[in-house]
Amino acid sequence: VQITESGGGLVQAGGSLRLSCITSGVRFGDHTIGWFRQAPGKEREGGACITWSGVNPQYADSVKGRFTISRDNAKNTLYLQMNSLKPKDTAMYYCATSGQSFYYDCSVQTEEYNYWGQGTQVTVSS
Repeated sequence: VQITESGGGLVQAGGSLRLSCITSGVRFGDHTIGWFRQAPGKEREGGACITWSGVNPQYADSVKGRFTISRDNAKNTLYLQMNSLKPKDTAMYYCATSGQSFYYDCSVQTEEYNYWGQGTQVTVSS
């Protein structure tokens, strides 16, 4: 299984970035997939998740209303549109797949996910 994130970078507060995650070696269209992040000195935390159907995406409170997760199953690609970025959003952002195949529900708990990418750095300046 290979998972590769891209799209990170340096942006000013209030700006936007769009992250992408492409996978191979796993049936992308069958499983829940999510975005997570880890800031220096902090534990990895959930950001957003989406089931194979794409309905009812879930968000952590810290990103709700500002970030949008979406997926293109035909392209084996997951996206995270991040708007109204804040300095506290600075972190390494990771994409991860879950073995779950629920139609509607997903969780942003890290222990639910088994394959992880190497991450892409997002830095938001004030």
